[in-house]
Amino acid sequence: MLSVMRKLELAIPPPIVALTLVAAMWGVSSITSPIALPASSRIVATVLALIGFSLAFAGIVTFLRAKTTIHPTTPEAATSLVTNGLCRFTRNPMYLGLVIVLIAWAVFLSNAWTLAGPLLAVLYLNRFQIAPEERALDVLFGADYVAYKRNVRRWL
Repeated sequence: MLSVMRKLELAIPPPIVALTLVAAMWGVSSITSPIALPASSRIVATVLALIGFSLAFAGIVTFLRAKTTIHPTTPEAATSLVTNGLCRFTRNPMYLGLVIVLIAWAVFLSNAWTLAGPLLAVLYLNRFQIAPEERALDVLFGADYVAYKRNVRRWL
């Protein structure tokens, strides 16, 4: 079982995970009853989606400016430890953005069961994406990364 878990580490890029969850959330919403939300919930969903996409985009731009990898399956290719921009507040701005977009999708779908999507994303990302990334960054950047982890939260 442990070898199966290890094989899943860094295997599926987070955007693919998110798109899979978007489809699953839509499927769940089509076979279960919606909840009554005010009309303003569509505005809330739109604002959340804009925030999520903006966080993810800003994270990508910050990494590109630092001339380091944004490829989620090869953290060992990182050439610098990014601690500026949004990375002063969250160690994972791109993943945070994806999760906020999934929350927006759940609100848009007006279905309580779809809230499992963002939760599953966080659980998956923590175990199969972030944990192996952190191991790689520990090796690459040592004490600097340990200090960064001590000062900046994984999510918020």
